[in-house]
Amino acid sequence: MSEWIDVSSIDGLKPGEFEVVESGDTVIAVFNIDGQFHAIEDICTHDGEELTGGPIEGDEIVCPRHGARFCIRTGAALTPPAYDDVSVFPVRVENGRIQVLHRNEQ
Repeated sequence: MSEWIDVSSIDGLKPGEFEVVESGDTVIAVFNIDGQFHAIEDICTHDGEELTGGPIEGDEIVCPRHGARFCIRTGAALTPPAYDDVSVFPVRVENGRIQVLHRNEQ
């Protein structure tokens, strides 16, 4: 089953900022990159800890512990020590609200 999760108003998430939402056991980080919204799972595939809190450089986030880089747009792992991509989620704007689609496994 899939559900759209309300994240923020479009005015509440400025370029370069992010918002974190939870859906069940999944933590999702939604980013505004140059006016476009992107969502990835907020977990480093190297060590299983959160990515948010690390620096955002362009469309990349840098893991705050070991420096692995991930593309916010695609979820691609770009540098070691991470080799596996992070999950990405569809994002839409509906009635001025940013929403992310999460597929719950049942």
